[in-house]
Amino acid sequence: MESIESKLTSQGQVSIPARIRRKLGLTPGATVEWCERGDDVIVRRATKYSSLDIHKAVFTAPPARRSIEDMDEGIRSRMRRSHARG
Repeated sequence: MESIESKLTSQGQVSIPARIRRKLGLTPGATVEWCERGDDVIVRRATKYSSLDIHKAVFTAPPARRSIEDMDEGIRSRMRRSHARG
């Protein structure tokens, strides 16, 4: 892994090198996260939603439980509608 250096200003600001900005898809106004992992600090593009937020939005409620008989009848009904002549 090649390292790239940036200088810290007296106001605590740092420039993100162009190659890293392109790789992360960062544009003016983008937000980055600073994550501590032991002695390392990882910088990554911040996302508006976590994977848990997305999961909750997609899977709002579990589907109603159905019996095998209900599922078999649903399949038969679907097949009749799909293959009906008329």
